[in-house]
Amino acid sequence: MSERSDEQRYEGLSPFELKNKLIAMANESEAMMLNAGRGNPNWVAVEPRRAFGELHRFALDESERTAIAPGFGGTPEPAGIASRLRNHLGGPSAQGADLLNAVLDFVAARFGFDLDAFVLELCDAILGDHYPVPDRMLRHCEQVVDAYLASALAGGAWPEGNFDLFATEGGTAAMTYVFQSMAENKLIHPGDTIALGTPIFTPYLEIPYLDDYRLIELEIAQAENDEWRYPPEEIEKLADPSVKALFVVNPSNPTSRAMHAETLDALSELVATKRPDLILLTDDVYGTFVDGFRSLASVAPKNTILVYSWSKFFGATGWRLGVIGLHQDNVLDTAIRGLPAEDRAALDERYGTVFLDPPSTKLIDRMVADSRTVALHHTAGLSTPQQVMMTLFSLHSLCDGDRSYQHAAQAIVQHRLEGLYSGLGVDYVDSSYDTHYYNTIDVPLLAAERFGDDFASWLRAAHEPIDFVWRLAHEHGVVLMDGGGFDAPEMSIRVSLANLPTDAYPQIGRSISDLLADYHGRFVAAGNSSA
Repeated sequence: MSERSDEQRYEGLSPFELKNKLIAMANESEAMMLNAGRGNPNWVAVEPRRAFGELHRFALDESERTAIAPGFGGTPEPAGIASRLRNHLGGPSAQGADLLNAVLDFVAARFGFDLDAFVLELCDAILGDHYPVPDRMLRHCEQVVDAYLASALAGGAWPEGNFDLFATEGGTAAMTYVFQSMAENKLIHPGDTIALGTPIFTPYLEIPYLDDYRLIELEIAQAENDEWRYPPEEIEKLADPSVKALFVVNPSNPTSRAMHAETLDALSELVATKRPDLILLTDDVYGTFVDGFRSLASVAPKNTILVYSWSKFFGATGWRLGVIGLHQDNVLDTAIRGLPAEDRAALDERYGTVFLDPPSTKLIDRMVADSRTVALHHTAGLSTPQQVMMTLFSLHSLCDGDRSYQHAAQAIVQHRLEGLYSGLGVDYVDSSYDTHYYNTIDVPLLAAERFGDDFASWLRAAHEPIDFVWRLAHEHGVVLMDGGGFDAPEMSIRVSLANLPTDAYPQIGRSISDLLADYHGRFVAAGNSSA
């Protein structure tokens, strides 16, 4: 089998599955493998983890105070538990004490929490000795996380009231639950049109085509030649009432840009005037890498399903921490109430075994039931220790008045981007909307700039779209994502700036440049004239 036909076999795979083949090839390369494919960061947020460890130690001590037998702790006692935590944190070996003390001061001042009730919730949750109650999210944890999301995604406060939150096993679980419950609740049907802001994280491209949904996709395309903005004519496509929903990743993946202010304003105006029924879904996992970031949830809150994950910012992909947010007064609940009587009766029957009043049950609570196929609703909810970690990550940011952690995380990926382009030998045009978490390099565009349009045309015509990432892995030991799998330009490549040491990125840039020069040598050797 020729190399080209071998490549063709792999072109139908998701770039995340293709990556496994590239890793295998890179491991066979004589060069040391540099895997800048997946976006798993190579850092961890230390202080909130120290606070988690110390809180767990304290909770075990509290459990032993009410032991029911040797080796069998009991449930911590609420009375005075906050004072006992303060005393514990004053001990000489306490780690994370500064953050935990700051947390107690913060939640008392910001939320007016009864500290005994708050500490008891965290201690009981971190021990993991009860099912999550409420199952959607623990009460104090939900208030903290809602405040964090408003701070990170909306400039400090939601403009029209708070969001109800459902804590999930990471952002991908949130996506699964959203699609599932929208279908179950007759908000989307086979043959419906949904719009996707492209390029986009590949599962959003792949899920709608599954037999479970069989949706029609409409691309709302970013303009590569205009800083990856959404042109007005693309936004205007959403005025068509046959478009049920718009799904976006903001800031985008793989192009790594936040929505420009004029795009947010245009979408806000659209739902306020022409499309008050339009459902918006925004996946904002990279928002904290952009100063002054604004989510769609901050400009069209009642239309927006918010998805967020703590995985990237805090180096916590293995923790699986995500959330779905729905405004407490949202268009999806209104749409369910307006369904035909036959559909509403079927839904009342579906949820009637777990809710006393199904017609008044919010969609976000239905999502919780759907996440356990309704019948297992009594075991629903994210594990309580995970909810504690999520809450401590959130409080770590809320207590960081000068945003020192955020600025440090932004600086890490910024320096790596500079190294990548230094090795590539070209200048990078920066933007205040850029997360710098990924970088998308349009290889044919780079080829045209460096060696001329004829060479770029030959590169596209004579090679499979994945040939560049294929050869990078096989010959240079460099694993990158195929941008075409994200609906980015064909033969573009996505570089993750999060998961390798800073000094690896100049080498990756040089490998890209060297491989492009090798293609050009073959172009000239084939009798073509060099630019």
